[in-house]
Amino acid sequence: MSLQVGCLSFRQPYAGLVLNGLKTIETRWRPLLSEYENCTLAVHIARKDWEGSEWREVLTGALGMTCAQIDDLLESGERFGRGVVAGLVEVGETWVCPGSLPREEVLVLEAEALLTGLEEKHLTRLSFPRWLKEPLYARGHKDVWTVDIPLELLPPPPPTPHRTSYS
Repeated sequence: MSLQVGCLSFRQPYAGLVLNGLKTIETRWRPLLSEYENCTLAVHIARKDWEGSEWREVLTGALGMTCAQIDDLLESGERFGRGVVAGLVEVGETWVCPGSLPREEVLVLEAEALLTGLEEKHLTRLSFPRWLKEPLYARGHKDVWTVDIPLELLPPPPPTPHRTSYS
């Protein structure tokens, strides 16, 4: 038996940052996750790395992390390797980040997204991240795709009920 859920590929270090609970806002130029609000989404770790270093600047600046703390976090995010479905996250509200927000509010959102330059992007709240018991090897796809996760790999369920498939 398995659970069928939508899945999204994340490049590292963002996949690990999502599953370790530091990245709580996903950003896209279009509302990719809006139809998955109140659903469980599988997190796939892509084989490629994210090309920018904004995440490191936010971790050291806004969050005040040391290089050693960041190295530990990165190592934790690599526990299952690449090219795998590694965990689950609950999808919340999607909204457009206006360009007119006060700087203080932008800084808070950047700290949650671990990314700068959020104006006019679609932001989606992510919550209750959890790692699978073991990785599920799968080839990534563009946008959201469907994956069947064997029940024996599932972590404990979230504290509140959520839809597990999109309908």
